[in-house]
Amino acid sequence: MKLIQHANQLDTPGRKACLAIGVFDGVHLGHQQIIRQTIADARQQNALAVVVTFDRHPSAIVAPDRVPPLIYSQAQKIRTIESLGAEALLVIRFDKDFSQQTGEQFIRSLARDLGGIQSICVGADFVFGHKRSGNVDLLKTLGTELGFHVRGHAAVALDGQTVSSTRIREAIRKDNFDAASQMLGRAYSVAGKIIYGDQLGHKLGFPTANLDTAGMILPTNGVYAAQATVGGQTHRAVLNIGCRPTVTNPTPHVRVEVHLLDFSGDIYGQELEVVFAGKLRDEQKFPSLDALREQIQRDISNARKLF
Repeated sequence: MKLIQHANQLDTPGRKACLAIGVFDGVHLGHQQIIRQTIADARQQNALAVVVTFDRHPSAIVAPDRVPPLIYSQAQKIRTIESLGAEALLVIRFDKDFSQQTGEQFIRSLARDLGGIQSICVGADFVFGHKRSGNVDLLKTLGTELGFHVRGHAAVALDGQTVSSTRIREAIRKDNFDAASQMLGRAYSVAGKIIYGDQLGHKLGFPTANLDTAGMILPTNGVYAAQATVGGQTHRAVLNIGCRPTVTNPTPHVRVEVHLLDFSGDIYGQELEVVFAGKLRDEQKFPSLDALREQIQRDISNARKLF
């Protein structure tokens, strides 16, 4: 899959593009339907299957006080879209200037820079452009003029309820990983770059990889057994999400720390992805670091039994 930041980088003269446009956070079953339809249309029309998305959630710019936590990191989203078979992914930088474009200006610029659009596939309630000026009706009007057809896909339902990123976030907040995974169409996971922490885990004898999960939706605080993948290798792991109440900190914040079982090595700066196997316990405060160390040993033992 070709990854581009500007539409004119596609550079495929003579071939029009079939587009799937959306934020696609989580790339859930509804998103997959849109992308797969786009790929099918492209094959039928000898066009290019291109997914169009953004480098951040649009609300981060237009409504920062209402931006939802993300289900997937950008790297997860890109990998998942690639796995569906798209030929190209256009990741547009969503900044203040871009947010001022009307829906019509956005589509006309895509048509110009791509050298022609064969089709556009979106969700039926998809809105876009400055002041939400674009919708499926606008796409159909522009399609008549510019020569592309439009598909507005109805939402996918599961167990009688619509699959949506909002529902998936609610499931994650309740540690309902089965429901989240069903709506995602794959096992729910958290991924982030490994960053330097304060080395407390190392001092306790259980070194941890600290993940950068800023802006991500997370399960409830506590300790989990998990499968962790880093550097192409999968390891059994114990994962802690929480503010570490045993440790005095004037500005506590939620951390995601992963201890890989039976592993040693330098993995700083790499991306690590974890799939939850089960919750071992809730977050709790211990009377001393020695008591915390003993509990971590029990957590590891319990995780091994679960695996």
